[in-house]
Amino acid sequence: MTTAADRAHLPETPGTTARPAWFPAAAAVFAAGWGGNQFTPLLVMYHAAGYSAFTVDALLGAYVVGLVPGLLLSGGLSNRYGRRPVMFAGAVLSLLASVLLALGPAGAGWIAAGRFLSGIAVAVAMAVGSTWIKELADADPHSAADTGTRRAALCLTLGLGIGPGVAGVLAQWGPWPMVLPYLVHIGLALVSLAAVTRSPETLAARTDSVRAAVPATTRHPRFRRVILPAAPWIFGSCGVAYAILPQLVEHRTGSWALAYSTLLTVCAIGAGVGIQPIAKRVDRATSARAVLTGMAVLCAGLVLSVFAAARESPWIALGAAIVLGAAYGIVVVSGLLELQRLARPDEIAELTGVYYALAYIGFLLPSILAALNGVAGYPVLLGCVAVVAIAGTLVVTRHSRRHLPQD
Repeated sequence: MTTAADRAHLPETPGTTARPAWFPAAAAVFAAGWGGNQFTPLLVMYHAAGYSAFTVDALLGAYVVGLVPGLLLSGGLSNRYGRRPVMFAGAVLSLLASVLLALGPAGAGWIAAGRFLSGIAVAVAMAVGSTWIKELADADPHSAADTGTRRAALCLTLGLGIGPGVAGVLAQWGPWPMVLPYLVHIGLALVSLAAVTRSPETLAARTDSVRAAVPATTRHPRFRRVILPAAPWIFGSCGVAYAILPQLVEHRTGSWALAYSTLLTVCAIGAGVGIQPIAKRVDRATSARAVLTGMAVLCAGLVLSVFAAARESPWIALGAAIVLGAAYGIVVVSGLLELQRLARPDEIAELTGVYYALAYIGFLLPSILAALNGVAGYPVLLGCVAVVAIAGTLVVTRHSRRHLPQD
C-alpha cells in the first residue's frame, strides 16, 4: 500500500477515479510488454532465413543481458527520481529497440542490440511500471485489496500476448515481414510516451544514492524456499511453449510454420491471462497453495511437451503450450502475492525487480537446450527439465506453511 506521503503526490481533483490515474501507466507497461515479446513468433522466420537454431534461441534470450541489470537498478532509480521519469525512459528504450530490430535485415548485430534494449525496457515495465500501477490503484480508497497487483500483471501479460500475435500475423501475410511488425510497435511506443506523462507521480524525488539493490527480504526463508524455486519457471514455461515447441514441429507445419508459431504464442499467453483471476482465488496467506497449483500445472505441461517432442505432433504441442501458459499465469500472480506479503513498503520496487530477474532466467532455457541437443534429443532433455521442475515443486510443498510473514 502507498503511504500517506506517497498519496500526497496524487491529484486531488474532485470526482477523480482510479482508472484515469493508473490507465496511462498501464498503457506504457502494455507497450513495453508488446515490444519485448513481438520477436518470439518470428523465430521460425529467422530460422528459415538461415540462422541456426542456437543463434535464433540466443537472440531470443539476448535481452536477458539487458533485463537482469535493468531489473536490479530501475527500482532504485525510481525510488530516487520517481516512477514517472524512469518509466518514460523505459518507453523511449522500447521504441529505440524496435528501430534497431527493424534494421535486422542488415545483420544479426542489429537484432542483438534491439533485443538488449528491449530487455531494459521490459525490466523497467516490470519493476517500475508494475509498482507504479499498484501504487496508483492502491491509492484509490474504493479499490479492493490486491487490485493493483492483478492490474499490473494483466497489463503486462496482455502486452506480452497481443504483441506477438500482431507481429506474427503481419510477418505471415503482410509485406516486409522483417520490418513491418516493428514499425507497428514504434507507433504504439510513441503513443505510450505521451500516455506516461498523464499519470501522476507516487513518490517524491530523493537524494540518496542509487545502487543495485538486493533487498533484505531476499534473505527471508520463505523467499528462498517458496518464491525462489518457482520464479524461474514463470518464463521457463513460456520458453518451452513458444520458443522450443514450434521449432520441434516446424517441418510438420510447412508454409504455415510462422502462423503456427504465432498461434502457440497467443494461446500460451492467452491461457496465462485467462487463468490469473483463478490464481488470485486459489491464493491463501496461510500456505503456498497457489504457487503449488501453478507448479503442478507446469509439471503437467512439461510432461505433455515430452510427448509432443517424441511424436513431433503439432496438436500435442498446442495442448502443451496452453497448459504451460496457464502455469505461467498462476505462478506469476501467486509469486507476486507471496512477495508483497513479505516486502516492506520501501523495498517493493527493488524486490519486484529481483523477482522478475529470477523469472527471466527461465528464458535462457531454450538456448541451454539447443546447446545440449547434440548430447541428447529434445524428448530426453525436456524429460530432464520436467524432473527438475518436480524437484522444485517438492521443495515448495515442504515449506508451504512455514516461515509465514507473521511468524
